[in-house]
Amino acid sequence: MAIHYQCRHCGSKIGSLDQKSIHAEALGLHKLTDQERMEMVTYDSGGNIHITSICEDCQESLERNPDYHQYDFLIH
Repeated sequence: MAIHYQCRHCGSKIGSLDQKSIHAEALGLHKLTDQERMEMVTYDSGGNIHITSICEDCQESLERNPDYHQYDFLIH
């Protein structure tokens, strides 16, 4: 089982973890609401977990340009 992180704004791969088992608490998933979990966490047929987050570049862009929050996708 692998856990893959991808930026929700630009689509870039943030990183991956290869784990046989891991608790949701270790990933911080227990802090998400049910709605956030449905939007951010998906599972594939191989048992891999895909988590959408935000990369450092997009976070920096959003901090410098708060009006970018209105867009779902950022190109940088």
